[in-house]
Amino acid sequence: MKKFQLVIMSMLFALLFGFTSCNSCGNKQTQEVAAVDTSEVVAVGELNVEHVIAMDRQYMYTNYAKDYRWFETCITLKDFLDEENDGTVTSVSNVFQVVEEKGNGADVYVILAAHTPDTTAYDVKHGFWVEDQVLNEEAVTISFKQAYERLMEANCPKPHSKQVVLRKEVGPVDANPQYIFGNSKAQVYVDAKTGNVSLDNPVFPEAKGFKMPLGEWP
Repeated sequence: MKKFQLVIMSMLFALLFGFTSCNSCGNKQTQEVAAVDTSEVVAVGELNVEHVIAMDRQYMYTNYAKDYRWFETCITLKDFLDEENDGTVTSVSNVFQVVEEKGNGADVYVILAAHTPDTTAYDVKHGFWVEDQVLNEEAVTISFKQAYERLMEANCPKPHSKQVVLRKEVGPVDANPQYIFGNSKAQVYVDAKTGNVSLDNPVFPEAKGFKMPLGEWP
């Protein structure tokens, strides 16, 4: 499964951006088949995370009505978090899933929406997404900019990373969606509803004896 996850995400992001994506954006589990739709590329201008999410959700609603699930938003910054950094965003990608009824069965597709300041590309793959809960009805009240500011103001070490992911992780403890700043070595969690900053994963809280699954991040 991990081999296929890396193949799919590296194909998309290496083609569009040439950067190393956040590890969390690799949770698709399936066998690779031909894409069911060609990529659509348009200029989007300056990247604003909330605007990009809204644009992609409108795209999904227009093309798939209400039958879509939003699972993740991955963000890449221009500079490392532990160095001089003004929060400039260089890329945003969103992960969606749809189910298409066919006869007595159904096909499942993952739509990967990848953005730079110059382009937006929608790529459709035959498969399904795992390890995240659906974000459609979640009240994300903290913007990315606010989450970034909360992180930078917090008295905690900043990860040597340019990666951020907004997700509601599946785990033993239910928690709000989180902006997760970091990489496989270090993460900082900013609650997308309350703005609370923590070094402890709220879905796998160490205080309650939980440990992160081996080989997984965040």
